[in-house]
Amino acid sequence: MIVVKHVHYTEVELEEPEEQGIKDVKVRWVISKKDGAENFAMRVFEIQPGGYTPLHQHDWEHEVFVLEGGGVTKDKQNEKPFKQGDVFFIPPMEWHQFCNTGNEMLKIICLIPYK
Repeated sequence: MIVVKHVHYTEVELEEPEEQGIKDVKVRWVISKKDGAENFAMRVFEIQPGGYTPLHQHDWEHEVFVLEGGGVTKDKQNEKPFKQGDVFFIPPMEWHQFCNTGNEMLKIICLIPYK
């Protein structure tokens, strides 16, 4: 018998990320290795108004879907606005940061591979 995980995302614990360079960000690891996922993790980030993820890069790709809210994404030279419903493909080693410049909570779904 196949065991399928099925929960509302709000049933997953909201955690404080340990990364440096963040402000007012929390994350839910909605699908991860603890669920038996061997290839990818799915996370839901909640970023308060004025909050941001770190400006960073890494050697894996990831995909992002803007669930609620909007803001700007930054690299080392540019800043571009985004809104609810937008999607991002971030290739390996690209600098990136998500900033909530709005007045409401920003929620993004982020998928990353396991190495």
